[in-house]
Amino acid sequence: MDHTIPTKKKPDQVRANTEKKVTGSVAVVGLGYVGLPLAILASERGFRVRGFDVDSRKVHALAEHQAPFLSKEEARQFKETRMEVGDDESILEDADAYIVCVPTPVNEAHEPDLAPLVEASRAVGAYLHKGALVIIESTVDPGACERVALPILERESGLTAERDFFFAHCPERINPGDGTWNVRTIPRVIGGIGKQSLKRAVALYRSLIDAPVKAMASIREAEAVKMVENAFRDVNIAFVNELAMSFSRGGIDLLHVIEGASLKPFGFMPHYPGCGVGGHCIPVDPYYLIRYGHENGFEHRFLAAAREINNDMPRYTVDLLERTLGEAGGGRPLDGSSIALLGLAYKRDVPDLRESPALAIRRILEERGANVRTFDPLVPGESTHVSLELALKDAAAAVIATDHSVFRTLAPEQFEKSGVRIVVDGRNCLSKEAFERSGIAYRGIGR
Repeated sequence: MDHTIPTKKKPDQVRANTEKKVTGSVAVVGLGYVGLPLAILASERGFRVRGFDVDSRKVHALAEHQAPFLSKEEARQFKETRMEVGDDESILEDADAYIVCVPTPVNEAHEPDLAPLVEASRAVGAYLHKGALVIIESTVDPGACERVALPILERESGLTAERDFFFAHCPERINPGDGTWNVRTIPRVIGGIGKQSLKRAVALYRSLIDAPVKAMASIREAEAVKMVENAFRDVNIAFVNELAMSFSRGGIDLLHVIEGASLKPFGFMPHYPGCGVGGHCIPVDPYYLIRYGHENGFEHRFLAAAREINNDMPRYTVDLLERTLGEAGGGRPLDGSSIALLGLAYKRDVPDLRESPALAIRRILEERGANVRTFDPLVPGESTHVSLELALKDAAAAVIATDHSVFRTLAPEQFEKSGVRIVVDGRNCLSKEAFERSGIAYRGIGR
C-alpha cells in the first residue's frame, strides 16, 4: 500500500543551496528513528522522497502523520512535508538514490542479526538501475557492507558497483530527544566502494545536512568509526559503573568525585553511572566489534568485560533495593512487596524501549516475587498504572529507571504523601541532599 503525504509547504520554504546542489529522487528504506527524520529532511531540501517500510501498520500511521517517536520540531516538519510512503517494494522503482536505514540488532545470544539488511538489499537490488546510488546507513561491523549488502545488490540487479551503480556507507548518527544535535546538524563520515561512489555520496549528504561531511579512505573505515564511537561510550560507562559499585562500599559519592575530576581542563571526559544502558547503539554495537575481532582471530577482552558490567547493572540495582528494604525497611522482604518502577524507556523524554534496562529491572523484580507497578508517561501502553500517584500509592519502595523530566522534579514530600519510604534512584536524577534531610531512605548508583 502506498500513500502520498500531503504538503503545506510553500515553494520558497525549500532551502536554496547553490553550492554543491544535488536534486532528484531519494528512496529511504526503513522509516524508524533514523530513516524517517532523514526522509523528512530530504523532502524539505527539495528531493522527491519515497519511504519504504515492511511494517504496514507503521506505513498507515505515517500516511496520517502519526509518528510518536519524532521530536516536536520533527513532527511539525513532517506535517509540512510531502513524501510517498508504502509497504510495497514497487515504491522503490526508478529512484536516483537509495538510503538503507533498517535496524541491525543482536539476538538473545548477543549475536549480530543482519537479516533486515539482507532483506533491504534484496528489495533495493530488484529495482536498482544504472547510475543509481545506494548508501547503507545501518550500523554494521567493518566489512559487512561489502560482505553482505553489496553481493546481494549486484546479484539482484545484474549490475556491477562503481561501473554501473554507486555504493557507499554513511553510518547513521542520531540522538533522539536532542534539540541541538539532530539529523541535519551532526557531522557525518562516508566511505565509498570507489572514487566515483564516494564523490556522489559526499555530494548528496552535503546537499542534505548543515554540517561537515568527511570522506573516509574506505567503506571499512566508515563502518569502524560508528563501532568505535559507541564502544568508547560503553567502556567509559562500564568504568564508572564499576567505580560506583566499589566506592559505595567505602562511603564515597562518585558523582562528587566526577565533578571534581571534571575541573581538570584536559585528559578527562565525564561519564556517569546508572542502572544500565539501552537504546539501539551502545548495548548493541560492541557485540559487532567483538564478533569482528573473533572472526579475525582476535578477542576483545576489554569490550567483553564492559558489556558484562553494563549488562549486570539492572541486577545490581535490584540488589541495592533488596538490601535497602532489609536495612531501612525493617527487614521487609522483596518477595511480596509492591515496588513502583518509574520509567520504562531507555532514555530521558523519549518513548523508545529498545534494550531498555528498565525492562530487565522489571523482569528481575518479578522473578524475585515483587508486585511491580510500572509507570511511564511516554509509553502508557506498557505501563501497568495510568498515573504516577497510583503507581506510588502505598508502595514499599520506588525505583527510578528512566530520568524523564516529570520524575526529575519529584521531591521527598511527594513520596512521603504516597507512603513510600525508600527510593532507589537508578539515574541519580534526584537531590540526594533533599532526601537525606527527609525521613526517606535514598540510594543512588554510586552515591
